[in-house]
Amino acid sequence: MSSLSPLVAGEAPIGRADEIVQRITEAIHLGLLDDAERLPVEVDLAGQFGVAPMTVREALATLRDQGLVETRRGRSGGSFVCRPAGPPVEQLTARLAAMSISDVRDLFDEHTAIAGQAARLAAERAAPYAVRRLFALTDQLGSAVTLGDRIRADSRFHIQVAIASQSARLARREANLQAEVAGLIWLPVEPVVQVDPYVEELHAISAAVAAENAAEARRLAEAHIMGQLARLTQVNVNLTVGRGAS
Repeated sequence: MSSLSPLVAGEAPIGRADEIVQRITEAIHLGLLDDAERLPVEVDLAGQFGVAPMTVREALATLRDQGLVETRRGRSGGSFVCRPAGPPVEQLTARLAAMSISDVRDLFDEHTAIAGQAARLAAERAAPYAVRRLFALTDQLGSAVTLGDRIRADSRFHIQVAIASQSARLARREANLQAEVAGLIWLPVEPVVQVDPYVEELHAISAAVAAENAAEARRLAEAHIMGQLARLTQVNVNLTVGRGAS
């Protein structure tokens, strides 16, 4: 299965090159696509996204212009990922500033529902190796040095919880939600979002899953997402006020 599959499977056909660019860009920044990873050929990408090969060709041209993809010729050629050192902070900030309070609330309402149910089912169904993976990702977040590493470890943790639930639909929804929220929740970059309390929350969710305490796992996951909503709503207000004053 392609690394892009969680971001496209189960979704309606996208149909526009700029939306494909957004999906692939998000997959790169989330770490779902590794640096130097070879993308599927145009025909296969077109099939995954439900578009014509010409639309994929246009999207790849844009990604090359943005420096996110490199195309090589020859038998071992193709389109390869060029992951930047950091996330596109200015683009993320502009996207959050353009969202209304209701947009932010609706996004996190959905995420609360998906994350809570995924955590509950993970506590009931997760295999031991999946639980170990949750603790490993929590440790990765705690030791992450760059903003990009934090975003990737955090995103992978939430996707891993959904994978541990053994529900393919929940895993797809969580992957798509991470593409929308993963960069936003670490805004603003200055002052830096406090990592330690965040890591402690993820560790507590992991411990509840390991203890097979479904109710507690769900409660902790929902509280974690709602805490993000409260903070990000204030960031959104600050950005809106700042834009109005400029």
